[in-house]
Amino acid sequence: MKIVVTGTRGIPNILGGVETHCEELFPLIAEKGFEITLIRRKSYANDDLTEYKGVRLLDIDAPHKKAFEAFVHTARAVWTARFRFHADIIHIHAVGPALLVPLARLLGMKVVFTHHGPDYNRDKWGKLARFMLRTGERLGVKYADEIIVISNVINDLIQKKYNRCDAHVIYNGVPKPVFVTRNDYLDTWGIQPGRFIFAMGRFVPEKNFHRLIQAFSSIRQDKIKLVLAGDADFEDDYSKRLKVQAAQNGVVLTGFVKGDKLQTLLSNARTFVLPSSHEGLPISLLEAMSYGLPVIVSDIPANREVGLDESVYFKVEDYNRLTLLLENAMRETFWPIQYSMENYQWETIAVQTIEVYKDL
Repeated sequence: MKIVVTGTRGIPNILGGVETHCEELFPLIAEKGFEITLIRRKSYANDDLTEYKGVRLLDIDAPHKKAFEAFVHTARAVWTARFRFHADIIHIHAVGPALLVPLARLLGMKVVFTHHGPDYNRDKWGKLARFMLRTGERLGVKYADEIIVISNVINDLIQKKYNRCDAHVIYNGVPKPVFVTRNDYLDTWGIQPGRFIFAMGRFVPEKNFHRLIQAFSSIRQDKIKLVLAGDADFEDDYSKRLKVQAAQNGVVLTGFVKGDKLQTLLSNARTFVLPSSHEGLPISLLEAMSYGLPVIVSDIPANREVGLDESVYFKVEDYNRLTLLLENAMRETFWPIQYSMENYQWETIAVQTIEVYKDL
């Protein structure tokens, strides 16, 4: 069975939730004998790889512009999937690329569409972009042969909006944690094990890192640091202001990290914070949970679905509650927490995804 994957910027080691999802999932599916080709956006591929863990990689150009990149790249990927690879199935990720689901169907391919969340709710988009993303969601839900949603929240959304009731709920996952005890990477940033609050993600408004920095800096202390890992896909006014704000308040900005560096930060953090106003099902939160970290999270539906203790949630706009939770995290003795992670195993997720392919 020939399967082509698009809608992602690419793999490996590329920033983004969809990218992490694809990096973990598709090598496992390839291991089970499926012919997988993942089409990357050339501007993000900082390597010469043509294969990654059994997944064939193909780089295709697209304009590196926020408003057009996903649409143009996916259109080219759909055409390539049909006429170069003669794909049996094309697997399209995210609501923006789902604009091309009807084209893929017209070209005779079976289409699986994974809905990672209502991206039109992200603060970075203008009116036209929001309209196109909503249209992508509608076309993807209406015309895809099979739909995968990464949370029950998204499943409820498409049932209510489009009366599509046959979607497969297949969660995001996390790999098994690798605990790192070496401190050399921490030393490069002047931070100590157990003496820093950790957050990670894209530098976009809906992540609310500016609120986190504001709350953290209002607490008078000098023993605990705030470490923020991530960066912006497209440098804009918000990401520039955030970096200035971080520098002015002594926040450690590591840039985008993966692998050993990320494992080191997760192994040694005191608490993980996710203050987002929008998520699908956040892999970053699941990763922090897999390391047993105490967490502080906004009470949006995607974070609620994980089923954490009520005491760790705060309303997105409740600055005082966030500040109080941060103060508590700095004051209290650290104890690792044993979370139930059985729903978030990539091996299980790979088997569930293969069953969707077999249905086609």
